[in-house]
Amino acid sequence: MLFTIKEIDPLVYRQQTRRSTWSIALLFVLLALAFSTLSVQLFGQPGGDNFYWNLGGVIVALLVTIALVRQVFWSQPWMASAVYGWQLKRSLLRITNVMHDVKAGVAAGDPLSFKLLRFYHLGVSQMHRLDGNSSDHVQMLAEIDQHKTAMQALNLPIDQTQFDSQWLESLAKHA
Repeated sequence: MLFTIKEIDPLVYRQQTRRSTWSIALLFVLLALAFSTLSVQLFGQPGGDNFYWNLGGVIVALLVTIALVRQVFWSQPWMASAVYGWQLKRSLLRITNVMHDVKAGVAAGDPLSFKLLRFYHLGVSQMHRLDGNSSDHVQMLAEIDQHKTAMQALNLPIDQTQFDSQWLESLAKHA
């Protein structure tokens, strides 16, 4: 899987992700009400305890909502910002899971590890901008600048906006 960091306006990103989140939440609520009502009408008992039929309707609504998001909505333009954010966070999480190997590789001078850590820094910086989380970003600035300087000293390109998940497999072989 290849992921590329894109330039995105944080205000537009937050607006679009809020809109898609509210749309999906509303869909889920409507489906939950519909499936719960339908299950109680079909299988419930008048005046009886229909909790499990209501719960079953909510669970079915959740499953249908997940299926709709993954199979139908995921490729829609109105979901693009949310999908991008999810993919960015997923890419960063994959690197975070092997960060000990990445940092060990950087200490050993491995160019791939340098690339991975630079992508991680650029991705986290963008994630903080998109989410409006400047306080966490400020805490990382010294580490980011130090790594950038080290890459420049080794004549490694610092514009590392792409991440290929196969790099993690290569890193695991070197570790």
